[in-house]
Amino acid sequence: MKKMNFIVVRFVFKKRYIVILGIVLYLFLCQACMTMRFTPKETTSFFSKSHTMYQDTTFQSGGFKLHYVATGSDLNPVLFFVHGSPGSWNAFKEYLVDPDLLKKYRMIAIDRPGFGYSDFGDAQNLATQSQFISTFIKSQNFKKPVTLVGHSLGGPLVAQLAVDHPEWYHRMVVLAGSLDPKAEKPEKWRTVIKTIPLRYLIPGALRPSNDELWWLKKDLVTLENQLYKIDCEVTIVHGTKDVLVPYSNVDYMKEKFVNAKKLTVKTIPEVNHFIPWSHYDIVKNVLLDEETKN
Repeated sequence: MKKMNFIVVRFVFKKRYIVILGIVLYLFLCQACMTMRFTPKETTSFFSKSHTMYQDTTFQSGGFKLHYVATGSDLNPVLFFVHGSPGSWNAFKEYLVDPDLLKKYRMIAIDRPGFGYSDFGDAQNLATQSQFISTFIKSQNFKKPVTLVGHSLGGPLVAQLAVDHPEWYHRMVVLAGSLDPKAEKPEKWRTVIKTIPLRYLIPGALRPSNDELWWLKKDLVTLENQLYKIDCEVTIVHGTKDVLVPYSNVDYMKEKFVNAKKLTVKTIPEVNHFIPWSHYDIVKNVLLDEETKN
């Protein structure tokens, strides 16, 4: 009987440690997986396929880091790509090697603060992101016109950049951008999983994504009263079947961009949120400022 009890106790003891080990492994994997970024080796491999010269660099200033990848001649006008949430520079990797775009533009794709290799995991609100990115843009001392290109949450961020320094930008392209605060309905569960220790159960880039999506509605309310400052050319591209960022955002932007030098809307019928990849040719032609083809 004593031997049987010993076996049961030993089994429970081992089971407890197996569970603890499993939790530790899960927490470790949460930090390591779903980073949604290329390793330097993957970056090299990608650009080598097209024999495209590129820069893979991290800008540092005031205690923050901003990682970016750039292609094209610095004598050309600039396309400045800003990804959504979550994501990293490689959301726009195909654009960076496109021969037609390379002929016309210097292209820069960043890891937004909190993503990729830009202080990964340390999310920031729109205003702070704009402050960091603006410091980087100022350091580049661009001599040619700059076009901001933002997808999804990158849409309100490029709007924030244009609000903060309207004189810097020639054009702004908003791809399925989430700017209307009324269209944002923050899920209550996000605030629950923001708390310690639950937030550490969220894998990789989903953690900073959860943080900034929870802040987004408040950020958009603050941004709303400043959108009149945007006076560059604006192009909006949006799909009518976007369930993540409703098409109603288009009407909102048309109403708020009252001082845009030129406002163009490209509506893509029956299309969802992922237009930079599903409708590459349309987006490319918009960037080339050519007539789009469905």
